Amino acid sequence: MMNSMEKGTESLGRDWLLTYPAELRQALRRVARQVGKPMYVAGGAVRDWLLGSAAWDLDFTVPSGAVACARELARVLGGAFVLLDADEDVARVVWHGLTLDFSGFRNRTITIEDDLRQRDFTINAMAVLFDPERGRLAPGLTLVDPLGGVADLSGGTLRATAAANLLTDPLRLLRAYRFMATLGFAIEEQTAGVIIGHAPLLRKPAPERVRHELDLLMASSGAHAAIMLMAQHGSLEVLFPELASGRGLAQPASHHLDVLGHSIEALACMEKILAYPGRYFPGQDDAFSGDDRGKNARLLKWAALFHDLGKPEVHRLIDDRITFYNHDQAGAELFAAIARRLRWPTDDRERVARLIALHMWPFHLSNARRRHRGISRRACLRLVRAADTDLSALFALAMADSLAGQGVDKPPGMEADLAALFAEVREVYQAHIQPVLAGPPLVNGHDLIDVFSLEPGPVFKEILEGLLAAQVEGQVTDRAGALSWVRTFLADRAGETSESDCLLDKERA
Repeated sequence: MMNSMEKGTESLGRDWLLTYPAELRQALRRVARQVGKPMYVAGGAVRDWLLGSAAWDLDFTVPSGAVACARELARVLGGAFVLLDADEDVARVVWHGLTLDFSGFRNRTITIEDDLRQRDFTINAMAVLFDPERGRLAPGLTLVDPLGGVADLSGGTLRATAAANLLTDPLRLLRAYRFMATLGFAIEEQTAGVIIGHAPLLRKPAPERVRHELDLLMASSGAHAAIMLMAQHGSLEVLFPELASGRGLAQPASHHLDVLGHSIEALACMEKILAYPGRYFPGQDDAFSGDDRGKNARLLKWAALFHDLGKPEVHRLIDDRITFYNHDQAGAELFAAIARRLRWPTDDRERVARLIALHMWPFHLSNARRRHRGISRRACLRLVRAADTDLSALFALAMADSLAGQGVDKPPGMEADLAALFAEVREVYQAHIQPVLAGPPLVNGHDLIDVFSLEPGPVFKEILEGLLAAQVEGQVTDRAGALSWVRTFLADRAGETSESDCLLDKERA
C-alpha cells in the first residue's frame, strides 16, 4: 500500500487521473463545467488507487443530474451510453475499454459524506473531488473518508458501513465474500454476523448478478478461503443446497473428509495446481500454460468444487461398503441444472459439466495402466476424443481430486501415477494421434455410400471411429489399407449378424 496510508493521512498521494487518456480528462472537464455541480470520483476506483492499482471502472458521483452527465459525456467522447436506473439517477458510459458510471447522491442525501454513508463497505465509501478548471483531481488530492475507509484498507478489514446498507441490496452480502477473495481482506466480526443472520436473503438477487459476483470470486487467488467461509456461515448452503447435501456424508476410508469437505478441499488443491502445475506434473508445464489465467482458471475451480456433486444422490451401502456408482454422470446433470439456474453461458456450462462427467476416467485408465504396465493407443485416443481441448484441464481436476483425498486406505502413489499417465497420453497424442487427426480422412461418409453402397446411419460412426483407431494403432497407413479394413469390418459384421440370426431361428424352433 501507499506510504500515505501507512502514515494515516487522508490524501490520495497521486493524481491517478493523469494515467488516463487526455481526451477523457478534457471531456470530463467539459461536462463538469457544464453541469456546474461538484463531481467526485468515488467508490472502487479510489480504493484501487489507494492499493496502487489502476481502475478500469470509474465511479463518478454528482449531487443530481447524473444521467444527463453520462449522456453528455457519451456524446462528447463518442462512447456508448447505458441507462441503468432513471429513478435512481444512474447511468453508464463505455468507452475504449473503460466503464464510467455516473450516479446522483443516494437516497436524497445532500452531501458527499452522507452519500458515502449509504454505500456497502467502508473501503468503498471514499471519494476525491474532481477539479473542472484543470481537468484533474482537486489540488491536495484530499480524500472524503467519513467512515474510516483508509484505516480499514490499511488494516485489510472489510467492514460494512451499516447493517441496513447490506440488507438494502442483499447481493452486498455475497459481495463481502468476493472482496475477501479478491483483496485478501478479513470480514470484520459484526459484518460477518449480519451476513450469517441474513444469509437466506441471498436467494433474492437476480441470478445474473449472483453469477457475476461468484465468477469474480472464483477468478481470484483467494477463492478457496472465501468458499470455505461461506460454508461456515451457511451462505454456501443457501446458494447451492445441492452441495450442502454432502455435509456429513461419509466416504470410504481412502478419503479423510466428508463429501462437502472433500469438494472444498479439491478447490484448494486446484488453486495450488494452477499456481504451480509443474510441481504436480513434472516436465509438463507447457500443457497448462493457458489454464491458470482468466476464464480457464475460473471454470477449473468451479469443476473442482462441484466434481462430486452427484455423490449424495447415488450414495448406497452395499454389504456395509459405501458406494457412489455413476456419481460423475449424476454430478454433471446436477451441475448443468445449477448453471442454468444461474444463467451461465451455454459453452461454459457444457464445458464444466463435461469435466465433471469425465473426472473419474483418468483414475480408471491409471488403474488399467498399472495392471497392464502401459496403455494402448486406442485407450489414449478414446480419452483424447472425449476430453477434446480439455485434456490438461481433466488431469488437473483428477489431480485435485486425488490430493483432496488422503484417507488411510488410499492407494500409494496415486498422484505420481496420474502424472505419469498424463505424460504418456501426451506422448501418444503427439506421436500417433495428432498426425492422424491433422490429416485428411482416408475414407469418409461419401466413400461408404459410393464404394460400399451403405445407407447413412449409426454404422457410419462405428466404421469411421474404428478406422481412426486402426490408423492410430498403425494397422492402417493408406487409402488402400483403409478400404480393405472397411471390407473386413463389414464382412465380420455380416458374419456376426448371420450367426445371430441362426441362433434366433434355433430358439424359435
